[in-house]
Amino acid sequence: MDPTKILINLTDYHIEELDKLVKMGVYQHKAEAIRDAIRKLIEGRL
Repeated sequence: MDPTKILINLTDYHIEELDKLVKMGVYQHKAEAIRDAIRKLIEGRL
């Protein structure tokens, strides 16, 4: 499935936390972290 771009608004706190995860090497990009969080949310509901 081809990715679709969406626009989301996040608080400064959430952006800072995402930046920390990227800086620690957990994710390469903030978008990757957000995709992973959404995937985990969906899997948890199934």
